[in-house]
Amino acid sequence: MAKRTIVKIDEELCDGCGACISPCAEGALMLENGKAKVIKEELCDGAGVCLAVCPTGALSLEVREAPEFSEIAVEKHLAEQKRTYIPQNCFMCNASEEERYLIAVKHKGQSRWCCTRCLPRLIHG
Repeated sequence: MAKRTIVKIDEELCDGCGACISPCAEGALMLENGKAKVIKEELCDGAGVCLAVCPTGALSLEVREAPEFSEIAVEKHLAEQKRTYIPQNCFMCNASEEERYLIAVKHKGQSRWCCTRCLPRLIHG
């Protein structure tokens, strides 16, 4: 094992909403007993896309001893699993991810989804 960046979940802060599950392209996260959990460390690439969507701030990144990230393990895992799909909407115009691309944004502790059409307005006011 080597030191690498991996997702850390604070179970005290996690409310089990599941918002972090679908943004994880590798399928490394799941809900277990009402809390988010990293299924296998080799599935987590440490990119942290899940962090921006967590409404309680329960997710963070840490550098620690963990198995190397494995694209082969990810491919095998995704082929075996039914993906949990939790559709999201833009907080500004309510467009769904079926209509537009959504980006996770975080500001002053608030985690939200914003569509690419509304993003310039969010940035520039």
